[in-house]
Parts: sequence; C-alpha cells; structure tokens
Amino acid sequence: MLILGLDPSLSCTGWGVVRSEGSRLIHIANGQIATSAKAPMAQRLAALQQGLAQVIADYQPDRAAAEEIFVNKNPQSTLKLAQARGAVLAACGTARLDVTEHAARLVKKAIVGTGAADKVQVQAMLRVLLPGAVIAGADAADALAVAIADAHLTRGV
Repeated sequence: MLILGLDPSLSCTGWGVVRSEGSRLIHIANGQIATSAKAPMAQRLAALQQGLAQVIADYQPDRAAAEEIFVNKNPQSTLKLAQARGAVLAACGTARLDVTEHAARLVKKAIVGTGAADKVQVQAMLRVLLPGAVIAGADAADALAVAIADAHLTRGV
C-alpha cells in the first residue's frame, strides 16, 4: 500500500510517500512544494494544487493522510493554513484519493511514543524508521511522519 503523507502549508507544503507492507515501511519519495509570498493568493493555491497533482500522478498512491488543522493564535494564519489545506485536499479529491486525517499529537505519539515530542525527536525517529532516506526538509519530514503514523493507525482497517 502506497501512502501519501501531507503537511499542508501556504508557504511550503511537505509531502512524503511510503510503502506499507504489514509492519514494514519503505521510503519511496518526499519533497516540498513552496510558493512565493509575493504571489497573489489564487496563484499560490493553484501552485499547491498543481504541484500536488503532479506528485500524485508520479507516484500513484493508494491513499493519502494529512494532519488535522489546528487553530493558531493569529486568525489570519489559521485562514491561510485552511486555504492551503483546501487546495491540497482538492488535489487529492480530484485524483479520487481517500484522505484520512490525524491530529498532530497523535502523529507524534505514533512516531515517537509521546504526543509532546518536538520536531528534533520526530526527525530522529524518521532516521530510524526510514534508514538511508534523504529528507527534503522539515515540512517533508512532517509529511513522512503523517504517512508513517497513518500506516500504523489504520493497519487492518
């Protein structure tokens, strides 16, 4: 089963693809889709949707998983995150991919063992779980964590 993990963001959406074979995980690919802060919102959202559509076409995942949205203290940041997430989910919907959603704390718990883990701890566990994988950046690492958590959390579903 190929799982596409997603870490939506307007500035840089992370993505990661893993193959889940029972309890075995195999890194397939990962990357980031960045947008220019100077570009109009509609162009940024289109770039996210088109970039992710290309990733889906290239890797043909069986399903996708994304972090649930969280509410920032800044309402403008929350709105931008929601819009980016909408573009990412629309790309998945267009490709007829089922998308499961997981809370960030649940992803951290599935990867590290505690929902209070920080990014450094998550990235350290990724090196253990996906030995030899070259990770494109922090957003790609978060996306891989989502994909791995999805594989563990939905096993047998």
